[in-house]
Parts: sequence; structure tokens; C-alpha cells
Amino acid sequence: MFGKRNASTDAVAVRTSPSAPPPLAAGAPPKAAAPAAGAPPKADAPGGSIPQRSAPLLVTPSPKAGARAVADTRSDDYYQIKSTIFSALIDTIDLAQLAQLDPDSAREEIRDIVNEIISIKSVVMSIAEQEHLLQDICNDVLGYGPLEPLLARDDISDIMVNGANRVFIEVGGKVQLTNIRFRDNAQLMNICQRIVSQVGRRVDESSPICDARLLDGSRVNVIAPPLALDGPTLTIRKFKKDKLTLDDLVKFGSISAAGARVLAVIGRCRCNVLISGGTGSGKTTLLNCMTAYIDADERVITCEDAAELQLQQPHVVRLETRPPNLEGQGMISMRDLVRNCLRMRPERIIVGEVRGPEAFDLLQAMNTGHDGSMGTLHANSPREAMSRLESMITMGGFQLPTKTIREMIVGSIDVILQAERLRDGSRRITKVTEVVGTEGEVVITQDLMNYEINGEDETGRLKGKHVGTGIVRPGFWERARYYNLERELAEALDALQQ
Repeated sequence: MFGKRNASTDAVAVRTSPSAPPPLAAGAPPKAAAPAAGAPPKADAPGGSIPQRSAPLLVTPSPKAGARAVADTRSDDYYQIKSTIFSALIDTIDLAQLAQLDPDSAREEIRDIVNEIISIKSVVMSIAEQEHLLQDICNDVLGYGPLEPLLARDDISDIMVNGANRVFIEVGGKVQLTNIRFRDNAQLMNICQRIVSQVGRRVDESSPICDARLLDGSRVNVIAPPLALDGPTLTIRKFKKDKLTLDDLVKFGSISAAGARVLAVIGRCRCNVLISGGTGSGKTTLLNCMTAYIDADERVITCEDAAELQLQQPHVVRLETRPPNLEGQGMISMRDLVRNCLRMRPERIIVGEVRGPEAFDLLQAMNTGHDGSMGTLHANSPREAMSRLESMITMGGFQLPTKTIREMIVGSIDVILQAERLRDGSRRITKVTEVVGTEGEVVITQDLMNYEINGEDETGRLKGKHVGTGIVRPGFWERARYYNLERELAEALDALQQ
């Protein structure tokens, strides 16, 4: 086995020699750390010099630091020591054998070897400092490096890495700068490649843009040099470990209790729903909440660029687009998926995001017996959402008259839900709008509910409430009656007026 103690010398077993690496001379320059994933190149020697400690390796953050910054308690000496010990570790272990171990055994193996390297090199560290070092090195070898503590926090919704030395997070709707950093851009690029390779994709100079996902469904986007001038740029949209429901949105203030009842009826009576909103407004979260009202016996097919929907029904088929290969062949677009799923006997079709010619196929599906289908798209209002649908159909090369396209939209979409991220960082469902019909070439809509802002409190948080517009018999009333939900719908609409 690799990395085992030598019983006679109490040394670390190195692949090229059973003896331990000798202590390094003071003042020698530290070795550059090798990437953790794949098969990193070996250093010339199994280690480097350890910097003399002139201050604690873990420092206490200054109380004068900005409140928007997340403090990092690691000093520059700490990073130099970590880099040197990491280089010695890479020369010591056999990564091929390490990959055959389960994660817990591999982590314990690495911790044992790092402890011995620390002892051999006579590094003076406190117990807390050594524990930090062990955790960081295990994360570098087995996980996502400096991102691991951020990914473990459930209160973070976005992680934005702008090169090796700039990491931002979004907490509670506000963006904060952290002091977390990577060794260099090579380590950051290595972690990006590790993430995208898990879903069979790649990112490099020849293919510098990639959409992927983490194992928990979190959305990942990577853009690498030469397109990203300051180093690889990594964006992760995290999702909470516990799937949110409409009741949770009521607790957060995103929707009122009466409004949630209206949305529940919309989901249960199989209305075709389009969720509109800007970036980070909560469209995917709202779509996940709406899918909770799909019956367990329905066959649901989802089409996404990067699979992130969290449907809990037993009969779900998940489809994902595929980028082209190195030869530029083999690409499967969203439109290909939507067209193919029409042959798979779906009862509902859910498109993660409509952004191109697949809008035409989705409308066709909604209008030909696949009631209850849903999708999201980027738009600032329900009316703009319909204009965007019209534009996407036109851009797909369909030579259809404007009146025909609008009649198709009216015949396909029943309700548009508008999600919005307000200036205080909160997310609200600001409109529930139904598509009524057309007058000439003009699409007629009516709002069932609006969100009215009444000011802000002493902390700067916006105050407002969801109010009904007085509509008591919406256009999908007969559909609700068909599913025996008209009484529940009437009570919910009445509650909105109070």
C-alpha cells in the first residue's frame, strides 16, 4: 500500500524510495504546488523550505474590516507552508492507488501522511493550525479545494470566483467579498476541469465556455482564458439541500398565503405555466415549488441545459443537452430534446429555460394535449415575456405571420408568473397574470395578483404586500371546475382581496 509508515524508521514511504525526505536547508525557495486532480507532475524534490514563523499562521480578523468581507484567518506563511507540504505529499503518495479508496479511507490516509511530513520537517504549529492545514490539503486532493467550506454552507446562494485571488459569495441577496483564495490560476483551472468532467464535459482553451452541475444539482458555469482575461471565472448557483415548497416561500415573504393557494390550484388543475424573471430572481426555485403539485402517476419529462430541477415524483425522465465534441460534431440542442420528448408519451413537459427556437416546439406541445407543461425564461414583465417568446420563434427561422404566432401563444399559455429580485436583495413573486385572448393582433392579459411596495423599514428592507385585483372568475375557472377545484380557487381569490 502507498504512504504507509516504515516500522523501523517511522518515516513516510515515498514511491521512489522507502526512506523519508531529509529536512530541507533554511532559505531554500519553496517548490510550486502541483495540481491535485489527474496525474500531477512530480516536483524535483519531495518538499521545500518551511518559512520561519514570525507570527501566528492563523490570525484574528481585524474588527475594522468591512462588514461585507468574509474574513480569512490564514496568513501568508500558512499558505507557503501548505504549498511546501502539498508538494511533498504529491511526491509521497500514489494517486492511482488513492483513487481506488473510498473517500473516508483516502482522507484518513492523506491525514496520516501529512502528519508525518509535518513531523519530519519539524514544522511548529498549534493543534488548530495543523487541523486547518490537514483539512485544506484533503480538500485540495479529494474535493474542490478552497471552495469546500463555501459549498458546505447552506446560507450561500451563489459563489463567484474571478481568478485565483477574488472570490465573492451571495448571502441573503447581498454580494460579499471573501478573502478565500487559490494557490494560483492553475489550481483554479484544475478544479474547474474536475467539476465539469464529472458530467462528461470539458473546458480548456479550445472549448473555454462550459455549463455543468455539481453532484447535488447546483448549476456551474466556467469561462476560461483566453476569453477570461484575469484567469478562469467560475460561477456556482447553489441550491438548498432541503427542497423548498410554497409554504417556505410564504415564510420568506416571497408570496402571501392566499397567493400560494392560488398557485397550488394553478399547478393541480394542469394550467400551462410560464415563469418569467431576471437573473437570480428565483425562477428555478419557483418552478421546483410548482412541480410539487404534479400527481405521482403522471409521466413528466424535463429538458435542461444543466440538470438542476429537483422533482420528487416517481415517473420522471430527465434529459440534458450536449455540447459539440472536439470535431464540432454530436451537439444535441434544447430544441432536439423538446422535439424528441414529444415521442416519449409525456403527460407534462418541463423546460428548464426557454432561450431559443425550442420556444416554438414547447408551444406546440402545450397546445396539443400536454397540459400542465411549464418553462422559464428571462424577461422583466409578463408582457415582455410574450414578446420574447415571439422573438425567439422568429429568430428560429419560422416564417409565420405575427398574428399567427400570437394566437399560438394565447392558445398555449394559461398563466405567467413574474419573479423579481428587489433592490434589498429579497425575492418576490410580483405578478400572477393570465393570458386571456387577442383583440386583433394585441394579446390581452389580466393580473390576478400584484405585489405593492409600501416603503422600507429602518434596516432598509422593503415592505409590501400581495394584493388581488378583484378578478373572481379567471379564464381557467372552467379548468379548475373540471378538476373539482373551483371552490378552493374562489376562496383563495377572495382571501387575496382582504
